[in-house]
Amino acid sequence: MNLKNVIILTPYKGESKENIRYAKLALLDSLLRGEAPFARHLLYTQVLDYNIPKEREVGIEAGISWYQKADLCAVYTDNGFSSDMREGIQRAKENDVEIELRSIDDKLDFNKARNKIDGLV
Repeated sequence: MNLKNVIILTPYKGESKENIRYAKLALLDSLLRGEAPFARHLLYTQVLDYNIPKEREVGIEAGISWYQKADLCAVYTDNGFSSDMREGIQRAKENDVEIELRSIDDKLDFNKARNKIDGLV
């Protein structure tokens, strides 16, 4: 299976429960599309403290390198655009990565989607 490498952009500032839930749903949506998604804001914030400028910088720089490998930048727009999302869109443009605006199906939930994932593998 040859999957598209997709960078996921969602609002995340403040790491609110809703922003985390939404980012996870975006990852799931991408997986259900048969893609290989990557969301640095969801991954790196688990091991780095983004309130410490140096650690945030490390996470941002590591995320930037993914734009050289990405086939697509998926921007999930249901909850608006953050400044980090705008920066991600600019990085995608600078690296000639296709940008796609997306919205999540209101009915998408993890339990139902697991059945769909079983059919993909």
